Amino acid sequence: MNDPGFDLPPPARVSPGRVAAFAIVVAVVFGVAFVVGWLPRRQARASLESAQAALASGPRVEVVTPTRGESNRALTLPGSVQPLQETVVYARANGYVRKWLVDIGDKVQEGQLIAELDTPDLDQQIDQGRAQVAQAQAGILQAKANRDFSSLTYDRYKTLTSQGLSAPADLDQRKAQAAVDEANLTVAQASANAAEANLRHLVQLKAFARVTAPFAGTVTARMIEIGTLVTSGNATPLFKIATMDPARVFVQVPQDVAPGVRAGQPARVGVREYPGRPFDGTVTRSADELDPGSRTMNTEVRVPNGDGALIAGMYAEVTMTLPLAHRVIEIPATALVNDSKGMRVLTVDADDRVHVVPVVVEQDNGATIDVASGLAGTERVVKLGTAELADGTHVTVAH
Repeated sequence: MNDPGFDLPPPARVSPGRVAAFAIVVAVVFGVAFVVGWLPRRQARASLESAQAALASGPRVEVVTPTRGESNRALTLPGSVQPLQETVVYARANGYVRKWLVDIGDKVQEGQLIAELDTPDLDQQIDQGRAQVAQAQAGILQAKANRDFSSLTYDRYKTLTSQGLSAPADLDQRKAQAAVDEANLTVAQASANAAEANLRHLVQLKAFARVTAPFAGTVTARMIEIGTLVTSGNATPLFKIATMDPARVFVQVPQDVAPGVRAGQPARVGVREYPGRPFDGTVTRSADELDPGSRTMNTEVRVPNGDGALIAGMYAEVTMTLPLAHRVIEIPATALVNDSKGMRVLTVDADDRVHVVPVVVEQDNGATIDVASGLAGTERVVKLGTAELADGTHVTVAH
């Protein structure tokens, strides 16, 4: 052996601590590798087995029991404010306006004088009528005289004829004349009655030269001036008068709640001109007939209006609570399935099988839906409805 000419260092000695540290590192590395490699496969296998078990037992669903919905419905409908009474005043006599005594906005009482007319033509007709009455009365006197004379003559001829001093033909002639004169008296009396009736008619027309208010209210329009020519009938309107206390508000109630409208039900009226001020009223009457075009029923609400705050023609909103004519069932909105096949819900029977039930929705309340027909209220309804659950599907009900 060759001598290198120097001394080699002694061989290194591994301490026990380093050996233990190395062993720990090796164990950690193998442990991490085990966790990273084996545990995911185990979890995947467990998930697969769980999914297979779930598939074998059916989809998992949550069910709810429907509740009976509120039988009353509060709704707000548009309305129109109208007077309690309103009329246009026309002239009943021909003439000219002498003066008018009220104007728009004036309050009037029933029978109050509101205008006066000059009626020259009618005055002449009245004078002529009085003359005709006098003539008819004179005719009665003349007819009475003729009748009395004919009656006396007939009596004389009866005596003469019985004594043989007159021919029977003369007696018949006097008898006929007496009958004619009696009839003439009847005609004269009828003519006098007709003349008097005509005079009364003219006098009554003359009374209409004083135009009066037909009822208490407010003058809403004046259509005449002094000297305006007016004619009887509806050709020339004079005034429009309306009564606004109480006011009438007309609303159109939809068909689904129309059967619940009853006289005496409370209603609240609001107008945007008075925010925060409700007007409490009462349903007075309804048409009891639906309009064929809108399928709504005209309904009247009366509202006290002593201060005149409500004006005819105002737009109003009427809020009332009306009972439904049928029972409704309330379910969560998520339970409704609505697609091309229509609206339906899914129910689960005692064997945990799905049944598809067509329903008719009464009202959508947002989070809930009122169902008018299709459910009895005792079913188990799938809370989250989906079209993927076919009729007859076996499901697992979550508890």
